[in-house]
Amino acid sequence: MKATQTLHEAGQSIWLDNITRALLNSGGLKRYIDELSVTGLTSNPTIFDHAIKNSHDYDDAIREKSAANKAGEALFFELALEDLTRAADLFRPTYDKTHGVDGFVSLEVSPKLAYDTASTVAAAKDLHARGNRPNLFIKIPGTREGVPAIEEAIFAGVPVNVTLLFSREQYLAAAQAYIRGIERRVTAGLDPYVPSVASVFVSRWDVAVTGKVPENLTDRLGIAIGKRIYKSYRELLASDKWLRLLNYGARSQRLLWASTGTKNPKASDILYVKALAAPHTVNTMPENTLKAFADHGEIGSMMPHNGGDAEMVLAEFGNAKIDIDELAEKLQRDGAADFVKSWDDLLACMIEKTATLKKAS
Repeated sequence: MKATQTLHEAGQSIWLDNITRALLNSGGLKRYIDELSVTGLTSNPTIFDHAIKNSHDYDDAIREKSAANKAGEALFFELALEDLTRAADLFRPTYDKTHGVDGFVSLEVSPKLAYDTASTVAAAKDLHARGNRPNLFIKIPGTREGVPAIEEAIFAGVPVNVTLLFSREQYLAAAQAYIRGIERRVTAGLDPYVPSVASVFVSRWDVAVTGKVPENLTDRLGIAIGKRIYKSYRELLASDKWLRLLNYGARSQRLLWASTGTKNPKASDILYVKALAAPHTVNTMPENTLKAFADHGEIGSMMPHNGGDAEMVLAEFGNAKIDIDELAEKLQRDGAADFVKSWDDLLACMIEKTATLKKAS
């Protein structure tokens, strides 16, 4: 049995952090579903930028849509929705089999809306309606301005993948926003089933402290943060507030591990996959990490509900003069800025590709 199947059967969903038209056209995504137990995927502007820039797979569609005066964001979202609805249809059997627990794909609102609540909600509603798939998540950042947008989108019935979460406090703010949205639906007599995941970014913690901590703390911060958050997640799942919502037919917001590709070339290429193995969570993996885990992965003990040694390890980082709270805020700000840069790069790529194709025609 492949390690991916073992992990899946232990209760963790394996998602692919990638999508390209070539992966769809070649049948590669279908093979990952059939052979590597992949049950969903995530996307982001950088992934689409690389896919469009480094292939001719989108050329015909860009010619056709630009001839119809589509450009910029409008052109991108049409291309992205074409790919993601195809992927959503491949995962639809999983979605149906799990009664809407698994089998999702994700599309991000413009990162430039990260600090604009009203525009984020409007964009989320629009994109989900255009996708017209029940297993399409709309990604909303868990910034301070994003938190009320999460609540409003959930209340409006839009499935949400909360992104850019780094700390326990950021996770809990997003989780409480989700709960408030569901509670409002219950009060309004609406269906309380609106799926959501909360995406915690892991490896960026370790990149941020590289060279700033003793050698024995290398590549341990992201995992310790993950354990701390998992403890809060399990406590929330067992809380009276959440159990009350389950009585109305609600479903829990699942915890998702993101940024799980190993950045340190000296570390194991499956470091974060093995360490973050935990039931009722999702791990979205870069393609190389997925293949590596399928090839030589192994699973040890599942992550402890009580956080294990998380607080002890985090205390060691405190002794090394790492301010966890301050760094969490910085990582979220920097992450939002990186997403905007990726978005700008993507739109520049769209302009350049469109101009090149027009010139060649």
